[in-house]
Amino acid sequence: MGEAYIVAARRTAGGRKGGRLRNWHPADLAAQVLDDLVRGHDPGLFEDVIMGCVGQFAQQSTNVARNAVLASSLPESVPGTTVDRQCGSSQQALHFAAATVMSGAMDVVIAAGVESMTRVPMGLPFKLARDAGVGSYMSPAMERRYPGIQFSQFAGAERIARKYELSKDALDEYGFGSQVKAAAAARSGAFEAEIVPVEGVGPEGEPVLHTVDEGIRFDATLEATRAVKLLSEDGRLTAATSSQICDGASGVIVANAAGLKKLGVAPLARIHQMTVIGEDPVIMLEAPINATRRALARAGMTIDDIDLFEVNEAFASVPLAWLRETGADPARLNVHGGAIALGHPLGASGTKLMATLVHALRARKKRWGLQTMCEGGGLANVTIVEAL
Repeated sequence: MGEAYIVAARRTAGGRKGGRLRNWHPADLAAQVLDDLVRGHDPGLFEDVIMGCVGQFAQQSTNVARNAVLASSLPESVPGTTVDRQCGSSQQALHFAAATVMSGAMDVVIAAGVESMTRVPMGLPFKLARDAGVGSYMSPAMERRYPGIQFSQFAGAERIARKYELSKDALDEYGFGSQVKAAAAARSGAFEAEIVPVEGVGPEGEPVLHTVDEGIRFDATLEATRAVKLLSEDGRLTAATSSQICDGASGVIVANAAGLKKLGVAPLARIHQMTVIGEDPVIMLEAPINATRRALARAGMTIDDIDLFEVNEAFASVPLAWLRETGADPARLNVHGGAIALGHPLGASGTKLMATLVHALRARKKRWGLQTMCEGGGLANVTIVEAL
């Protein structure tokens, strides 16, 4: 079996719902990342585009990966396919791309993701189907297996907070910390190597160059974080301890040794291990814990071998429970903040986090990185990379 290398890793800065990226059609936004990735290379070398997207409806329907290719500078000969593994969609796209080049079936593949949560709001396909009376994703067999259960990420996040005895104070402190780290990273220029500048619009529709994640609260305080209203009366989580709705796109070039030679470039990182598991779909968001254990065991590594971690901050309870169960060093976790501050553009978050992880490892001259995220349906992906 061959190796899989990351050659380039880029993302747009996150846009708030209705914010600077509101005028971008998602296929065109994804095309901006594709164009950035392939710039300076022979476009005929790229053999496929595998793109994650959760809301595959309306402007993100009809194979948004192929539509992004057609909106880009890539030739029509480059195919595209769209992946839905919920929040891990583009991390799974990366796994598919890596497996493809490792097998030798292809040499150079782009793994990417896109989500415009402004233009295709979260849950819209389900809501429209329900209102039209055409049925639900819950089949009769699923109903029998999970009688009276309504799968909910919000309920799952609260269940995790209670199960691991995470207080509201601890969740608030974590959410505030994410903002502090993200603001420091943005101010220091830590994101510059990974961000693709795109034209955005300001509050009055004026043109602005969008290069800074719009969700960062540079003036955040712990007192203001604690004052945010609870999502549910008997809960512990608030909007300040939950990931931000976000527009964005991201992508990485994945190649094997032959692909590196064709591209004439040195790799940024090597993909060392890939894992995906399924667990309880009711608590839903707990799977990264056992997925991490499995990935480390398969790699013959321990948690202390890993220099940096990216654990998606869907809700503050997820990385906090992960920290408690894995024993990871909190100082190595989400060192530039996470989705609470930077946003969670659903299908784009997988390769977005990978871009951040790879560039952070190289900037700090560290070797090993681990990325994981919780996913709807009780799923989790883990990717271990070696910075080169």
